[in-house]
Amino acid sequence: MRRLWSILFWSVISAAFIGPGTVTTAASAGAGHGYTLLWALMFSTLACLVLQEAAARLTVVSGRDLGEALRLQYRGGISGVAVLGLVLGAIVLGCAAYEAGNILGGAAGAALGVDLSPRTLTLIIGAVAATVLWVGRTAVVARLLGVLVAVMGIAFLVTAWRLGPEPVGLIRGTFVPALPSGAGLLVLGLVGTTVVPYNLFLGSGLARGQKLGELRFGLSIAVILGGIVSMGIVVVGTAVEGAFSFEALAEVLSVRLGDGARRFFAVGLCAAGVSSAITAPIAAAITARSLFSPTASSHGQGGEAWSDRGWKFRSVWLGILAVGIAFGVAEVKPIPAILLAQALNGVLLPLVAVFLLLSVNDRRLVGGEGLNGALANAALGAVVATTVMLGINNVAKALVAAFGLTPPGERTLLFLSAGFAAAGAVPVWRRVRRLRGK
Repeated sequence: MRRLWSILFWSVISAAFIGPGTVTTAASAGAGHGYTLLWALMFSTLACLVLQEAAARLTVVSGRDLGEALRLQYRGGISGVAVLGLVLGAIVLGCAAYEAGNILGGAAGAALGVDLSPRTLTLIIGAVAATVLWVGRTAVVARLLGVLVAVMGIAFLVTAWRLGPEPVGLIRGTFVPALPSGAGLLVLGLVGTTVVPYNLFLGSGLARGQKLGELRFGLSIAVILGGIVSMGIVVVGTAVEGAFSFEALAEVLSVRLGDGARRFFAVGLCAAGVSSAITAPIAAAITARSLFSPTASSHGQGGEAWSDRGWKFRSVWLGILAVGIAFGVAEVKPIPAILLAQALNGVLLPLVAVFLLLSVNDRRLVGGEGLNGALANAALGAVVATTVMLGINNVAKALVAAFGLTPPGERTLLFLSAGFAAAGAVPVWRRVRRLRGK
């Protein structure tokens, strides 16, 4: 029973990365390329697991979560202010910007099965998210999100199974990497929807008080199941021919499999939106607490205000949720905020990934128990290189959209990203060797 609770608890990470954005990207990949890009989701799932395990292990073995470790490492001076400002801006602004997409996506899913206006559905989803966050403590909310993820997963996987996917094609797409012409940036998009910086702060903050063995078991199963659900969404997307939209996919499913499939898809999309609408505000609040709370516990004057029911903690997630509801009611996505959030996250993701790599190789910080082994370092190094490529891609997209520039070609962008990743590898690994020696 303890292990089942652990899986439900850590399903909060799956709830965070499987939102309407992931549904759109994964289903679009299926609509455009069939099963060919399933391998990218398998890689992104493993990359997510590697980073989340490192962030959670840092908290367990050092007693400091990711935000606290960053604050202590970069305290004081211009660099300290710059790093904390970047983290806070990227996480809080990013969560606020994407919260509108989460709520709008959940409303779009509900609208496929319920005859209510988008504004009414937006307000209902916002009210549900606010009630859950206000009433429940973080651990209770995490387990409730695990139930939502289970509902979402069943809905998408049942729909995928009813489509009768070809087993050989599934296996080939999952384990044989292929890159169709023009699909390079879509591959990065699939990885980017799974590996997001605020999830690292969320997972690290939730790891406090956990046992390392149980944590690894629950986190591994939850993230892998989340990856399988994402792959199921790709299979569901293969039903669409031509331009992808939620309505087009629902209509095709209704024609091919009956109204039941349409309802399953509606439930899955709505659950994805609602679960992400809950996790984004709580991730922002946990990050703010780790950066500004004078103590990690709920004791003391500052700590009490930052506890799960403290006014500072609630003020952060209420603000994020309010922004999302406001944009949702107006039926307008906060495009400028999203562009800025993409640019900030493009810088933050590789920064946090490199910091994690250094931290779990710092003998003074994690001791012998938490120190990375050779295999773990190889895996984490590959993921860090990928995050650098993702970061450059996000910054480039934001700059192109913000200034109306001509976007670089796919080959140029991928080559530039790989070059930056390779150039940064040497100094990082030298630093890793010095830290392990200490």
